[in-house]
Amino acid sequence: MADDTSTDLRKLQIYSVFVRNHTQAGTLKALEADLPRIKALGTDFIWLLPINPVGEVDRKGKLGSPYSIKDYRKIDPAQGTWDDFIHLAEQIHRQGMKLMIDIVYNHTSRDSVLLKQHPEYFLHDEQGKLFNKNPEWSDVAELDYSNHDLWNYQIETLKQYAKIVDGFRCDVAPQVPLPFWLEARKEVAEVKPNIVWLAESTGGDYIRDIRSKGFWISSDGEIYRAFDLAYDYDIDQDWHEYLAGKTSLSEYVKVLNRQDLTFPANYIKMRNLENHDHERAHELFPNLNDLINWTAFSEFQKGATLVYAGQEFGLKETPSLFDADKLNWHTSVDLSKMIKRMHELSQDEIQVNGSCQLTSFENDIVKVSFSKGNSKRIGIFSLKSNNGRVKTTIKDGEYMNLLSHETVDVTNGVIQIAGEPVIIETGSLHKK
Repeated sequence: MADDTSTDLRKLQIYSVFVRNHTQAGTLKALEADLPRIKALGTDFIWLLPINPVGEVDRKGKLGSPYSIKDYRKIDPAQGTWDDFIHLAEQIHRQGMKLMIDIVYNHTSRDSVLLKQHPEYFLHDEQGKLFNKNPEWSDVAELDYSNHDLWNYQIETLKQYAKIVDGFRCDVAPQVPLPFWLEARKEVAEVKPNIVWLAESTGGDYIRDIRSKGFWISSDGEIYRAFDLAYDYDIDQDWHEYLAGKTSLSEYVKVLNRQDLTFPANYIKMRNLENHDHERAHELFPNLNDLINWTAFSEFQKGATLVYAGQEFGLKETPSLFDADKLNWHTSVDLSKMIKRMHELSQDEIQVNGSCQLTSFENDIVKVSFSKGNSKRIGIFSLKSNNGRVKTTIKDGEYMNLLSHETVDVTNGVIQIAGEPVIIETGSLHKK
């Protein structure tokens, strides 16, 4: 991990916006009206999916993927102008939030400015044809970082954006060689030293596949040398196996606990239940009470939090990346207050730098325990909305649930769980 990364970044709540689908207008200007509501969720960073022009050659869908970028240094005219981008950044800052943009440096579109001007910057096969490490990405051309002239172009682009934004979310960061990211971080710091770097890291099977083809791809342990935060895709397969009933909660909890031993002491995972590449949480958890427990559990884990736009209203449809697919904001679900409260709790020192341990119980109930000095804070989440009994070392008595403000009774070291999330701490003890 970057040696100077502060564990305070575990306090972050990042709100992800796909500008094209977020409003009916689909523009940077139209997004500004929603900033106060986004801020009220507890948002620290707004992360914009790519807002650059999209390529037309081999385009997928009518509008194409925002990750098939035609020009890194331009704004998609359908979304606005460079001045609109600067104005949005100013408005985000006035709301007390920061701005993170998507950096897509593994590839460009197949008709990009860079490909036309510098075809030598791209991977080619023995016949001289464009070559992709990932054949499924048929709408893009992959870059070749063995050419150091490419480094100069890419870093200069980052420096231009660093004058405006506060963070970079780097798409498929592990496939871009680590030495490039180390150099980029060093040089960008000369423009803005406190830029936050988030890596879209990846899972073990994908790492194994790319390495088997003879190409560079970083593990999370490596990526942390250059980045402040990384996705929790290292446990994504384990998570989905648990959801599918292929493994037990106890096995999944073992993997989560192992993260604390695998990565540096100041590691920061970005915890998320959904994002633009995966199904919506409410689709995964149709039962609303399950969704509530999983949302609270995800945000109570050690690390930063991602909220994908619409998640707070329980949207079930994953918006298309390739066609117009406006968000439907009118639902009967509203998790906004809970998300805000979970963010408030995440600001406390015990959750930032306390020791963290997860424990599984029968009936798919999980306990997350934070401790620092003589203080303890525990969260208990019934992932399938079951009732159950949870053992704890907290002193017997009546406590206030920090999430619902209801009373929680601890008797003989046991808490009776009735399917609702519970968060208590030693300081909330009341006399019986």
